[in-house]
Amino acid sequence: MAPRPNAGTKGVPRAEREQQILDVASIAFGTVGFAATNIADVARDAGISKPLIYNYFGSKEGLFAACLDASADLLATEIERIARGDAVGIERGLLTLAGMFEVLEDRRHVWRLLHDPSAPTTGRIAEVVRTHAARIDKLAHEGVHELLALAGVDDERDVSAMTATWLGIVDSLIDWWVAHPDEDAAAMTERASRLAVALLSDGQRGEA
Repeated sequence: MAPRPNAGTKGVPRAEREQQILDVASIAFGTVGFAATNIADVARDAGISKPLIYNYFGSKEGLFAACLDASADLLATEIERIARGDAVGIERGLLTLAGMFEVLEDRRHVWRLLHDPSAPTTGRIAEVVRTHAARIDKLAHEGVHELLALAGVDDERDVSAMTATWLGIVDSLIDWWVAHPDEDAAAMTERASRLAVALLSDGQRGEA
C-alpha cells in the first residue's frame, strides 16, 4: 500500500523538518497574516500532517512565535555583522540599510510577518518581540551614539531621541520598499544614499 502523502517524516531529521515547516509558515504568515493563516494549509504546502505541526510547535501561536523568532534573528544578525565592522556614523547607517535590503530582497514576507497587525500581542509572541526589539534597539543606540559623538553631542536624551527617530526612518523606508516590489535591493541602497546626501546637504549651490 502506498504511503499517505502527509503521513510521516521518516528519514528526515527533526531539525530539518522543523526548518521546512518554518519556511512554509513564514511565507503564509507574511503573505496573508496571522489571522488568515490556516494550519491545514501550511501542513499541505509543507507536505506533512497537521498533527505534526502541533506536535512540534504546540499551537498556531507557537508556530508564529517560532517564525517570528527566526525572522527577527535573521535581520538582527545582519545588523550585528555591520556593527562589528569599522564603519561609523552615516556610513554605518547606510551599510546597515544596504544589508537589510539584501537580506530581505527575496524574503519581503519576513518584514510583513514582523509587522503583522493581526498577530497576538501576549504570551510567547510578546516575549519574542521584546527580546529582539531590545537587541535591535541596543545596536541602534550604539550606532547613533557614535554618530552624534562625531558632532560633539553626548547628551543621553539627544541620543535617545535620535535613536527613536532613526528606527522610525528605517521602518518607514522598508515599509515603502516592501510596498514597491518593482524596486530591488540595489536600487533602494542607491536611493537611501541619495536621500542621506540630500538631507545632510545645506541645499546651497556654490557661486558660479
